[in-house]
Amino acid sequence: MNAAKTADFDPRQNDLLAALPADDLAKLAADLERVPMRLGDMLYEPGVLLRHAYFPATAVVSLHYVTASGASAETTGVGHEGVVGIPLFMGGQTTASSAVVHTGGMGWRLDRHLLVQEFARGGALQRALLRYTQALMTQISQTAACYRHHNVEQQLSGWLMATADRMVAGSPSGAPPAELVMTQELLASLLGVRRESITQAAGRLQGLGLIRYRRGHISVINAAGLRTQACECYGVVKAELRRLALQTQAAHRASGALARV
Repeated sequence: MNAAKTADFDPRQNDLLAALPADDLAKLAADLERVPMRLGDMLYEPGVLLRHAYFPATAVVSLHYVTASGASAETTGVGHEGVVGIPLFMGGQTTASSAVVHTGGMGWRLDRHLLVQEFARGGALQRALLRYTQALMTQISQTAACYRHHNVEQQLSGWLMATADRMVAGSPSGAPPAELVMTQELLASLLGVRRESITQAAGRLQGLGLIRYRRGHISVINAAGLRTQACECYGVVKAELRRLALQTQAAHRASGALARV
């Protein structure tokens, strides 16, 4: 047996896979490979043919764009709620952005040919993927507005909340993460700001007793307080993800009921 197919293999740690009807998930599970997603792993690069779709569980992936000058900024993050590899089933095959793991963990991957084949069947997986794509578009649009209108402290607060949410919900135990392994340089790169701006913002949040920061490690110690410092973008994206997830679940239930008639 493939080492990836271990006893604790449970694709339902990813929300998209968990939302599939049991029969659909059982068929797909045979082709899913459980893989480690390590901090810094490059899942795809600009202009390179994507070979797999990734369904994170405890890992979090950053989709970001790097300019010709080397400057970069995150367009959105993907955790347990989604999939990395949308160009595959949307027909693009490649993308102008990159996908890099910024919080290490585990996930599953599916060969691109199998993903396209399953998507073309027009069943539950297709509906789940299309709804998630809509949610991702909302996140990217909200990120663009956030970078333009909100200050670094608000952006950092929202980013930390979203990342902590993904880590908690993706954890098999449901326990909050002890800390995020995250350097100021990486945070500055993800938010598209100067390192000094991150230092100042993190210092203010720590002074308010909301986070604990030491070199390369951040702990959220007062999530409710940190939420008040975040801009509305965090709440908008979270609500949209929940709305579309509920729609996907309702559609699957309705489809199952029709199949039984």
